[in-house]
Formats: sequence, C-alpha cells, structure tokens
Amino acid sequence: MKLVSYNLNGIRAALTKGWAEWLREHQFDIICVQETKASPDQVDLSPIGDLGYHVHWHSAQKKGYSGVATFSKHEPDQVITGCGISKYDDEGRILRSDFGDLTVLNCYFPSGTTGDVRQDFKMIFLEDFFRWAHELQQERKKLIIVGDYNIAHTERDIHDPKGNKNSSGFLPEEREWLSKWFDSGFTDAFRFLNPDKVEYSWWSFRAGARKNNKGWRIDYQSVSNNLRENLRAARQMNEAEHSDHCPVLVEFDNLL
Repeated sequence: MKLVSYNLNGIRAALTKGWAEWLREHQFDIICVQETKASPDQVDLSPIGDLGYHVHWHSAQKKGYSGVATFSKHEPDQVITGCGISKYDDEGRILRSDFGDLTVLNCYFPSGTTGDVRQDFKMIFLEDFFRWAHELQQERKKLIIVGDYNIAHTERDIHDPKGNKNSSGFLPEEREWLSKWFDSGFTDAFRFLNPDKVEYSWWSFRAGARKNNKGWRIDYQSVSNNLRENLRAARQMNEAEHSDHCPVLVEFDNLL
C-alpha cells in the first residue's frame, strides 16, 4: 500500500503545475492533501476522478483557507470530518477515513508563525489532539496519522537549528510535545526506517531556500506501534515541485 501526504498550499494552484499528471505517473493507493484552500465546488476534480479515486473533503469555513482532502482507490467504510471540537473543525483540520480495521487521519496542524495568539492556539491544539487521538486509539487500534504537523522534531530535521531555536515550529515546547507523542505508542515512520538520513519536506519561498536545500521536515507519517512490522519504505519526494512542501511517501506491506 502506497500512501502519500502532501501539503499543496492550494490545490487549484497545484493542478496548474501538473499535479494531476504527476499522480497519474505514481498511482498511489491513498492521497492525503492538506491546505486545499478551496471547497470541492471550486475545483475541477475530473482529472482525479478519472484516475479512479474516491474523493472526500473537509473545508474550512473561511474561504481560501486551510482544508484537507483524502483521495483513495478503495472506498472507505466510513469517513468522519473533524474531531468534534468546533474551533478546529471550523478550520478544516482533520479528516478520518476507515478501511476495515485501519484508520487514516489526514491532518493539518496549526501554524504559530503569525504571532502569539496563533502560537497559543497551536499549543492548545496539540494537547487536545494528543488526548483525542489516544481516545480514538482505544476504539481503532491501527492508526496512521499523516500530514503537516508544523514542527521540526530534532536538529536533523531542520537546516539551521541554532538560528531557528526561537522560531515557531522549532520551539522547545513544540519539540517536547512531538517527543511525547512518539513515546506514547506512535512511531515516526521515516525516522524509524531512516535513523540518520537528512531530508526536508518544506522550504521557505525566500532566498532560494529550496534550491539550496535549506529546509525543515515538518510533514510526518505517524503509525501506531502495532503497524511497525508492516512498514516497507518512507521518504520525502523532493523531486515533486507543486508547492512549498514536497510529498511524503510511506509504503506498507499487507495492510489493504
């Protein structure tokens, strides 16, 4: 099973950059998109439908903001939008898809880069999400939680750790949360399979950051520890350029 997660920073813009043609080349089983920045009625989804994908969408109430969408070759048994907390669900941040006994959560965590108010919002979200995900795991034992977490975990996951020590996305309290998360029954699939590899999933648009690979790894594939033995491969698909992020791919054996 091939699952790709991709913050497109606007699905309409990505489609004009050849995203649908790129999908045709790869034929993923599940595609999780963050920052759609659109509702389904604003997008020509026929190129995606023509590839055989079932489409499910969770948009923000605010137009042109946030939003997640999941495309899958198999029709999910159940799709649930949100986590039941309105201040997050109004921003279109979580989309759950159940395939048999497997649950995929497509998530777009808040960014705190615009100031203290949103940083505080982000930290509250992290604690609420931690609690909610662990409650869900009591019911759904096999979980894959992918998306833009907006946190670089360790110094291997950011090009300039010293220069960014006070930057949102690399603050000590954010990194501590991610450590707590990965100590609580979830595995960072990429780091589990590639303990020492340095790869990034996001680059600023400024100062040739991508060309010079001055990036951050902030897009993750968390898997419940009971799925570790199914992991086959995980990587950043740096060659794809439809966004300021790149897609992150994880492959499993014997899941669907």
